[in-house]
Amino acid sequence: MEKYDPQKIEAKWQKEWEKTGIFQAKEDKAKKKFYGLIEFPYPSGDGLHVGHLRSYTALDVICRKKRMEGYSVLYPIGFDSFGLPTENYAIRKKIPPQEITKRNIAKFTRQLKSAGFSFDWSRSFSTSDPQYYKWTQWIFLELFKRGLAYKAKKTINWCPSCKIGLANEEVINGKCERCGTEVEQKEREQWILKITKYADRLIDDLKYVDYLDKIKRQQIEWIGRSEGATIKFQISNDKFQTDLDSQKDYIDVFTTRPDTIFGATFLVLAPEHKIISNLKSQISNFGEVENYLEKTKHKLDLERAELAREKTGVEIKGIKAINPATEKEIPIYVADYVSMDYGTGAIMAVPAHDERDFEFAQKYHLPVIQVVKPPEILSHSIDSAAGIWGKTETDLEYQCYAGKGTNINSGFLNGLETDKAIQKIIAWLEKNRLGKKAINYHLHDWIFSRQRYWGEPIPLVFCPRCKEKIEKGDYQKGEFSKGELLNPGWIAVPERDLPLELPDIKDFRPTDKGDSPLAKAEKWVKTTCPKCGGPAQRETDVMPNWAGSNWYYLAYAMLGDGKLKVKDKKLYWNKERLKYWMPIDWYNGGMEHTNLHLLYSRFIYKFLYDIGAVPKECGPEPYKKRTAHGMVLGEGGIKMSKSKGNVVNPDDYINEYGADTVRLYEMFMGPFDQAIPWDGKGVIGIYRFLNKVWELGQKIKNEDGNFAVQKNQRLKNILHKTIKKVSEDIEAMKFNTAVAQLMILLNEMEKAQDVPLEIFKTFLILLSPFAPHIAEELWYNLGHQDFILHQPWPKYNPKLIEEEAFTLVIQINGKVRDQIEAPMGISEREAKELALTSEKIQKWLKGKETKKVIFVKDRLINFVAG
Repeated sequence: MEKYDPQKIEAKWQKEWEKTGIFQAKEDKAKKKFYGLIEFPYPSGDGLHVGHLRSYTALDVICRKKRMEGYSVLYPIGFDSFGLPTENYAIRKKIPPQEITKRNIAKFTRQLKSAGFSFDWSRSFSTSDPQYYKWTQWIFLELFKRGLAYKAKKTINWCPSCKIGLANEEVINGKCERCGTEVEQKEREQWILKITKYADRLIDDLKYVDYLDKIKRQQIEWIGRSEGATIKFQISNDKFQTDLDSQKDYIDVFTTRPDTIFGATFLVLAPEHKIISNLKSQISNFGEVENYLEKTKHKLDLERAELAREKTGVEIKGIKAINPATEKEIPIYVADYVSMDYGTGAIMAVPAHDERDFEFAQKYHLPVIQVVKPPEILSHSIDSAAGIWGKTETDLEYQCYAGKGTNINSGFLNGLETDKAIQKIIAWLEKNRLGKKAINYHLHDWIFSRQRYWGEPIPLVFCPRCKEKIEKGDYQKGEFSKGELLNPGWIAVPERDLPLELPDIKDFRPTDKGDSPLAKAEKWVKTTCPKCGGPAQRETDVMPNWAGSNWYYLAYAMLGDGKLKVKDKKLYWNKERLKYWMPIDWYNGGMEHTNLHLLYSRFIYKFLYDIGAVPKECGPEPYKKRTAHGMVLGEGGIKMSKSKGNVVNPDDYINEYGADTVRLYEMFMGPFDQAIPWDGKGVIGIYRFLNKVWELGQKIKNEDGNFAVQKNQRLKNILHKTIKKVSEDIEAMKFNTAVAQLMILLNEMEKAQDVPLEIFKTFLILLSPFAPHIAEELWYNLGHQDFILHQPWPKYNPKLIEEEAFTLVIQINGKVRDQIEAPMGISEREAKELALTSEKIQKWLKGKETKKVIFVKDRLINFVAG
C-alpha cells in the first residue's frame, strides 16, 4: 500500500491549480455570485503565523463550498504594505522600504500558496504599488474637492526622540513603539477627514447588515451619538448677557442630562480649552494652572479616559461661572479627565449624578447636591431642604445615582420625571437664549496625515500666490474647488498627474523639526502650481496605513479576470464589475479591527457611493456580513510574542505534516470565535486521521473500484447525517463540530464490512474544503479526470436522518449540561469525542480531571470529574 506523502501530493495539486487557473473569478451572470473577503495581511519580515491561517482557512472552506454549490466565487488576496514597522526596519538596516516590502511579499506569497488557499492570485496587489495608490490619492482628492478634507491644528501623540506623530496603536504603554521613548501630547497641523458628517448613517445603516451583535455594538459605541443640550455658562466677572451667538463671555457645555442643571456645583474644562489662555490675565493662579497643563501633555488620551484612574485637577482662580438655572457662582476647574474631542471640551459637573464628577468632588471637597430622586430611594436619605446627601455611612451608598427618576431641589422642574424634565429645561434654555437642543458624538474627525516616508504621498501643493488670491477674493466662480477655498493656498494635483509617486531617498528619518523625511527631497518638494503656474511646494506628510485598506475590496472586484493587473498599470475604475461583485457577501477578520478599520472603510465606501463612483446597485454598505475569529494562543494559553519565544511558525508544521493537517487542525482546535491555545499533540492527532483517510482510499483504489458495492443502510444514514451537519456547521462557522462529524463517518466506514463507493466519494467531497489536497488526490485515484472542486455539493435526505438520529444527553457528575443530536449506534469513544466539541461541556470540564466515563448506548454519556 502506498504511503501517505502530503508534501508530494500538495506540491502536485498546487501546481495543477495554478496552471489551470481554477480559482480565477469570472463575472458569470448566469450564476449567483459570492464574494468572500479576509483582511489582507501586512507583509512583515516575520512571515505568516498560525493566527493568519485560522481566518484564511475558515473563509477558504466557505468559498470552496460555495463554488461546489454553483456560485461564481471571488476569494482574493493582496498585501497592506505601507506602514511603520517596515519604515522602522528600513531605518535600522538602511535598506529601502521598497526592497524590504518586495522581499516580505515574496515570503508571504510562498507561505500562502503552500497552505493551498483558493485565492484568485491574478487579482493580487500591494497597497504600495503606485498604480494602486494612484486611486487611493484620487479618493483623497475627491474628498478634498468636496470640502471633506481640511487642515487644522490637532493634539497628537508625539515622540520627542523620533520627532514623529504616532497613532494610538503605535503607542505601547505610553511609549513609542519605534524607540521606547515616553510619548507626549503636541499640537501639529494635520490633514483631517470629516468622518463626523457620516456619523448618523454609520449608525443607522447597520440595520442593513448581518454583523455579530458585539461588532454592531462596537461601531455604535465608538461613534457615541448622544442627545442632550448645549448650555451657556456666563463667566461671572463679565456683564450678564443672554445673546446665544456671543461666545466671548460664555463657556459652552454639552450635557445629555440638562435636567440635572440645578445640581451643577462646578465646571470642568479640558486642558486644551482656549478659554484658559484667552483669560490668562484674569487667572490669579495661572502659574499653577500652567504647570498642570504641562503635565497633561505627557498623558495619552486613552490614559486620560481611563475610568479607574484617580482624577486630578486644579481650580482656575480669579474667574467663576454662573449656573444659569440657579444664578449662583460656581468654581471652574481644569482636569485631564475632560477631553476636547467630546462635546465642547467643558462639562457641568453634577457630582450627585455622575461617578467621575462625584470622585472629583470628594477629592476636592466640593458640594454634592441631589436633584434626581431614584425610584427606589428611601425618603430619609435626602435632606430635602438643602438637597445635600446625608453624611452617615448608610446614606453614602446613595451619594451618586446616574439613572432616571424624579426631579427634586430643581425649582420649576420639581416633581417631573426625567424625560419630561429634559424637555422642559431645554424649552426654558431656548426661550431664554441660554442653550439649545443638541446632538453630540464621541466620534471625532479622522486625523489623516503622518510625518513619515513609507506611505502614500498626499497629492496637494501649497501655492502662496493662490493663497493670496483666495484671501483677497480675487477669483472667478468655479476657479477653485470647495477644498481649495476652505484651505487657502492648498491646490490639488491634477488627476492626469496621478500617481504622485514617492521619491527615492536614502535617509528615512524625520527632520529635526519633526517634518516628514520627504521634506529633505528638495527637488521633489519644489514644484510648479498646477493652477497658476507659480512656484509651489508639495505636501510632505503622507497618508496613514489605514488609507490603502479602506477600499482594497473594490480594487479586487475591478481587476477582473486576470487581464487587468496593477503592475501592468491598467487598473481603472470599472463600475460594471463593481455592480456584479459588490457588496461583499462575507467578511471575516479579527475583533481588533472591528472598530477603526471597519468604521473607516464603511465611511470611504459611503462617500464613493454618494459621488457615484460606486454604483447605486451595490447598496449603501460594503459588507453584508462581518464575523470574527478568536485568537490563536501559544501552548499553555499564553499570548504569542517574539519576546516570549512562543510564536508558532506554520512552515514548521506544514513541512512535517502537510498543509491539509494544519488546515484541518486549525478548524478542529476549538470554537472558531474563541481564543484557543495551539497544541502540537492535536496536530499529530489530525495527521493520524488523514492517514486513516488515505489508507481507506488506497484500499478502495486497490480493489479497482469494485470494493464494497453492497448496500449498507446504517452507513448511508450516518452519511446523510454528516452531509446535513457539515453543511450547516460550515455556514454557522462551527468548523470544529463539522470536522468531528467527518471523524465519526470515517470511523463508521472503517468498521463497516462493506463501504459503498458512492459513500466514500461523498465523504471526500465533504472533506475537500478542509483538506483539499488529499481529497483531490484520492478523487483522482478513483479514476476521475475533473477536479473534485467541480463536483456539486451533496444534499441530504431528511427521511434517512430521522431514522438514525437521537438526542445524546451529556451529563457532568450526573447533571445534564447539554444535549446534542447524534447518529444511532455511535460508540463510547465517538460519543465522547462528540460531547467534547460542545462549548458548554468544555466550560464545565475546564480545569477538572475526568475520572470516569459512564456511557449508555443511544441515550447518554456522563463524565465523572473531580
